[in-house]
Amino acid sequence: MIKYSEHEQTAISVALAAIQQTLSNDDVMTSPGDVENYLKLKLADEPDEWFAVLFLTNQHHLISFQKLFRGTINASQVHIRVIARKALELNAAALILAHNHPSGIAEPSRSDERITSDIKNGMQIFDIKVLDHFIVSTSECCSFAQRGLL
Repeated sequence: MIKYSEHEQTAISVALAAIQQTLSNDDVMTSPGDVENYLKLKLADEPDEWFAVLFLTNQHHLISFQKLFRGTINASQVHIRVIARKALELNAAALILAHNHPSGIAEPSRSDERITSDIKNGMQIFDIKVLDHFIVSTSECCSFAQRGLL
C-alpha cells in the first residue's frame, strides 16, 4: 500500500469528492472515464482484494459506493443476497460491480466472469440491471462491458 503525505491525501479527497459529485448528477454511462478514475482512487491501493458496488438510480446517477466484501491478497467471498438486499434498501435500479486485484494485473479470471454472470442473473429477478464490472489495479482498469463479457 502506498503511503501518501497529508497534502497528497487532501488532493485525493478533493478529487474523489469532485468525481463523486459528477457521478451523482450525471449518467455514469456517459462518463466511463470518471467511473474508472473514481474506482482507481477508491480501490487501487488496497493491499487486500475488495469487492464493491456502485448503486445507481434509473437515470444511472450514483446513489452510493460501498465496499461490501473484503478478501485476501487474491480472492474475496461475494454473497449475491447481500448485494440484492443493499440494492433494494437503496432503491437502486442499476449496479456497477468493481473489485481490485492487488497483484497489479487487471485481467478477469474465470471466477470473476462466473460471479459477474451469477450476480447479473440474480439481479434480474428484482429488475436491477448490472451495467458493468470493473477490475482495478494500481496501473490499469478492465471493463467487462467494453470487453463484451457482460
